[in-house]
Amino acid sequence: MIIPLVLGSVWGVALAYFDMRWRVLPNWLTLGGAAVALVGRFGYGGWPLFADGFAAAAAAGFFLLIPFLARGAGGGDVKMLFAAGAIVGWDRLFTMLWVTSLAGVATGVLMLAAGALDGSRLRHFTRCAVDWCYDRKAGAAALAPKDAARCRVPFSVPIAVGMFVALIA
Repeated sequence: MIIPLVLGSVWGVALAYFDMRWRVLPNWLTLGGAAVALVGRFGYGGWPLFADGFAAAAAAGFFLLIPFLARGAGGGDVKMLFAAGAIVGWDRLFTMLWVTSLAGVATGVLMLAAGALDGSRLRHFTRCAVDWCYDRKAGAAALAPKDAARCRVPFSVPIAVGMFVALIA
């Protein structure tokens, strides 16, 4: 268990650095991490351990599929979560997803409090949900573009935290 913990931690920190610095998760790190995890599982335990890791990876990737299709998460986040699922396996997957979700909320709140994240989208969606007199078209037109750096949360940090907690739990 120490090898996945050490290698997974180094891998998660490297991806978090790339995401925070350049807002990109390189394919060679995300898909490479998934390949190494699955090959390692096959080498250590054969087909049963490989199937366990692949099932966990598919379920983890599916977890972010809806936010990805709604443009709330990037493709790199989906690939990183897929690889993290392959690393932790099925028995620790739900712990990882739970901690990742909590860490994602905490990251967003901390970024909002520090002024590193633009809160106008949150205000707009909240007003759309509760204020029936709110002019949705005018509010949406006034929002910053989704691609702006202040509108995006580096979700690799919560994924790395969730994977680390699941591996040590």
